[in-house]
Amino acid sequence: MSDTFTIGIDGEQLPARKGETVLQVARRGGIHIPTLCADDRLDAAGCCRACLVEIDGQRRLQPSCAWQATPNMNVKSHSPRVQRHRETLLAMYMADHKLGADGLPIHTTQGNELRNWALETPHKKLTPVHSPRKGRVEDLNPYISFDPELCVVCAKCTRYCDEIEAVNAITLTLRGSETTIATHGERGLLDTTCELCGGCIDVCPTGAMHAKQTPRFLQPEEITKVRTTCNYCGVGCQIDLNVHKGKIVQVTAPPVGETVNDGNLCVKGRFAYNFVHHEQRLTTPMIRGADGELHPATWEEAITFAAKGLLRIKDQHGPHALGFVSSSRCTNEENYLVQKLARAAFGTNNVHQCAAT
Repeated sequence: MSDTFTIGIDGEQLPARKGETVLQVARRGGIHIPTLCADDRLDAAGCCRACLVEIDGQRRLQPSCAWQATPNMNVKSHSPRVQRHRETLLAMYMADHKLGADGLPIHTTQGNELRNWALETPHKKLTPVHSPRKGRVEDLNPYISFDPELCVVCAKCTRYCDEIEAVNAITLTLRGSETTIATHGERGLLDTTCELCGGCIDVCPTGAMHAKQTPRFLQPEEITKVRTTCNYCGVGCQIDLNVHKGKIVQVTAPPVGETVNDGNLCVKGRFAYNFVHHEQRLTTPMIRGADGELHPATWEEAITFAAKGLLRIKDQHGPHALGFVSSSRCTNEENYLVQKLARAAFGTNNVHQCAAT
């Protein structure tokens, strides 16, 4: 079999590669298939059943996220049979989900893909059911909370914790309508192998996993996203600052595949942003005056003051009396400039970087 071939989806012939799933081919071709549990970084689970499609030669509907494309395959992603399945499935999800005043799944700051699906798909209205899934209200960790009434048991969070972070801190527990997201022995996350990376929050499709320090129900139009580089190490992870009324309320990872961190962040990159608005944070350079006290200065004054001090030491004791130390929190470009400053501007090779120790 050739590594490249075509398959038919909804009457269109789309290019496919060996090993790709029907869902991947459809997405690349601009065909929307709803899904709650799919993530290109994770092994396909096919557990949410939202992405089922009709495939010629198959008696049953098949999960497009797990079904591999083969040459000359013919797929119907919006046939009457598929639409009936989605309408019924959506109604069942909504009967077991916390709904808002508009009768639709609640929008959370993290989003709610079930709500988006409900807005685009006609659905039946079923009598609400009660699923006694447990939460973890007693979990005292400072960052991550879980709302069982928004959980659709897609296992995306547990799979991320297992397959991406490899720490297995959370897992599916109990059975049937009581199935929920828990930890071994129902411990708090601080007493597990959890690294508090918050990846479970990012992958959760309904906002059941959410950040404790972030307002729960902000609308998309209330948030401005600003792309920047995380300043906690030199890897260069890209982050999106979520700004509400001039204040950072959340940090999220850019979409999967866009940047070096591929949709992942560590605990510092995701949660350690409160210093930005701390009342004791220095917001202007400071120069120590003749009185021994620090006084505010402009950047030009501060840089000039530092340069004159370095040049004075060089003139009095020679260039090798100076030493320059850069930080692993800086980017490669910034570290390059530090060594260039030491060698070219001040004539010394006394330059070091803390990551080398």
